[in-house]
Amino acid sequence: MKYFPNPAQWVTRSACCLIAAWIFMSMSGCASLGQTKSDLPKRQAITELGWWYAAFQIAWSQNEEPAWYNDLIIADRIIAPVLDRYKQDIPLWRFHRRAALDQAGHRFSFIFYSTPETARKIYEAIESTALLQEMKSTGVIINITYDDTGRITRPDIDGTSDGQWSQPVRRSWPYFIMGVSRMWLDLIDQFAEDGRQKPSSLAEIQASYREIDRNVREAWEKEGGHAFLHHLSAVFGYNPVLINQKYPVRF
Repeated sequence: MKYFPNPAQWVTRSACCLIAAWIFMSMSGCASLGQTKSDLPKRQAITELGWWYAAFQIAWSQNEEPAWYNDLIIADRIIAPVLDRYKQDIPLWRFHRRAALDQAGHRFSFIFYSTPETARKIYEAIESTALLQEMKSTGVIINITYDDTGRITRPDIDGTSDGQWSQPVRRSWPYFIMGVSRMWLDLIDQFAEDGRQKPSSLAEIQASYREIDRNVREAWEKEGGHAFLHHLSAVFGYNPVLINQKYPVRF
């Protein structure tokens, strides 16, 4: 299967998985969400909570580069306001980005851990966003998939982690990737607030976020090696890490 990684994503299939290396050091506090360690869910399943997906399939002419900037629009203009509104009810959340030559194609997902009632409210809030409806009506977003909130199918903390990982990694990873996603979203927000004129039409919004996407990718390319990967490596004592289970690498 052929993947089309954004230049900001050379080292990982799951986009953004390593963007915020230093975030791992602050997972116990999750200060960005105003939580303390005792506020976070236990690693065991909490029966009233489960994982929920809002998956956006984005139009993609597959002989061209995916329009990655549309992911940023969804994250910053559609998901961020909803996330801010319900953050006290979502102990864990993350983004996932992918584009591959398969049926799913280019897809951006918001994945969160909450009660079914909170999930219903979040889905309703997403659907009520005017920009989302415009992106759907103009064919930018061709499909949105929501989970059935009638039952919890992923109650475990590691319910969306890679099944090939060891159990300790599966259970710890959701805290790491939430910090990664939070930093990626904050980078978008900072570049969007740099004094540029606020876009109004969808075409203007896309042009603006195309530039913001370039800014974020440049930050990753130029500063990610030290700011993110090096400091993540430092947390683990600079121990080599296997790339594709073959080549040990130190950052």
